[in-house]
Amino acid sequence: MGLGRTVNVLDESMHPTHVIWRLAWPTVLEQLLIMVVQYVDTAMVGSLGKNATAAIAVTSSFTWLMNGIFSGISLGFGVPVGRYIGAGKLDQARAVIRQSVLAIFGFGILATLIMQFLAPQLPIWLGAEEAIRADASAYISIVSSVYLFSLSINVCSNILRCAGDTRTPLMFNIATNIINVVFNTLLIYPTRTVNVFGWQFTMWGAGWGVSGAAVATAMATAFSGIMLLTALFRPTFPVSIRIKDKFRFDKAIFKDMVRLGSPVTFERVTISLGQVALTAMVTAIGTAELAAHSLATTAESITYMPAFGFSAAATTLIAQSMGAERPALAKRFGRYCMLGAVLFMTAMGAVLFFGGQFLVSLFTPDAEVVSLGGAVLRIEALAQPFFAISMVVSGIMRGARQTKVTFVIAAVGMWVVRIPLAFVLLRTTELGLTCAWIAMASDLFVRGLIALYYYKKGTWLEHVEPAVA
Repeated sequence: MGLGRTVNVLDESMHPTHVIWRLAWPTVLEQLLIMVVQYVDTAMVGSLGKNATAAIAVTSSFTWLMNGIFSGISLGFGVPVGRYIGAGKLDQARAVIRQSVLAIFGFGILATLIMQFLAPQLPIWLGAEEAIRADASAYISIVSSVYLFSLSINVCSNILRCAGDTRTPLMFNIATNIINVVFNTLLIYPTRTVNVFGWQFTMWGAGWGVSGAAVATAMATAFSGIMLLTALFRPTFPVSIRIKDKFRFDKAIFKDMVRLGSPVTFERVTISLGQVALTAMVTAIGTAELAAHSLATTAESITYMPAFGFSAAATTLIAQSMGAERPALAKRFGRYCMLGAVLFMTAMGAVLFFGGQFLVSLFTPDAEVVSLGGAVLRIEALAQPFFAISMVVSGIMRGARQTKVTFVIAAVGMWVVRIPLAFVLLRTTELGLTCAWIAMASDLFVRGLIALYYYKKGTWLEHVEPAVA
């Protein structure tokens, strides 16, 4: 399998939009493919009924929480690699990458052990109905058993992107999706007769239901995690490492990772804990509302993939530009990333507004769930441009090592706006699930406005925290 090439983001012969697009489109497509994994799981499990959908939905907020922690670790290694490459310090970049490999194994094993201990109790703590607790516990237990590989995907993908290679993560995620779909088909359903263009045949199936979806996801995750880790060792990677290198713990590099990554982790944890709280509120309304909330969130998440691509590109571009001591170029890249994200997300908002019900119907035949999900997506559609601004500004601030700013934005949006507003509306109105989504949209409006203020202020160009020497 051919692997991607790195993009020289400091090449002045290319227009900024060309550089941004070369970095952004593989990331956008990669994230879309990651979402396809979730879509396929959701759609296939959704065909089993709303209880099966709710079983996965009830623990999804904790999955977001762990992914948030992994994101902080990955950024803490990825951004220094990008800055060192921009500064031409390739040996320092390799030293950071070696430490990231140690972190993958250390933190990955620890996270797995913690989640295996918590899995039996999570559905109970989150207020799940007794009918779905066993499936919910099994799902999170199986998925968390490969957290080492999940962390590998996060860390290695971030390092590759910050080095200017966004195609390698894309190619391995294509393979991951194929694996996931194949094993979903074999493990979720029992042995059955299949009709393809009039040709009937018997297809073997394990009939594991929700657990089958979890096993398929775990196998696909393990494959991608292993392959992305090996990509760091390939000779064609500009800052490749070797197995025979000395992998000794470096306190200074880990300290820098914690200093840079901890605000991002706190940001993601802040958001994820808010999602846990909101999921608990929605769970109390009813199983149909929980299923609709989960499916609407899945449908909505695909629409912000363009902004994620521009945000990831901004992190790489700002990190390398500032590492090369070229703040004017960093500002120019930031402006183009912001414009592109807002345009794409506005278009995606229109898709949600007019086609939200159709998107939800792809995952479940339940008419009540489809109606509820489509209605709340119309509310969320209006906030998409503001969400684009907050996502790109977060990418810019991370590349500039100003990660505390992203934490402040997330904390205010989630805990000053979303959670209090949802709590009040659910207790003072009869709007049900709509209350949660009004609060979500309000949060995104506020985050976008605060992010725009920090971006316009421009201090991220003036006071850049240095990387470890």
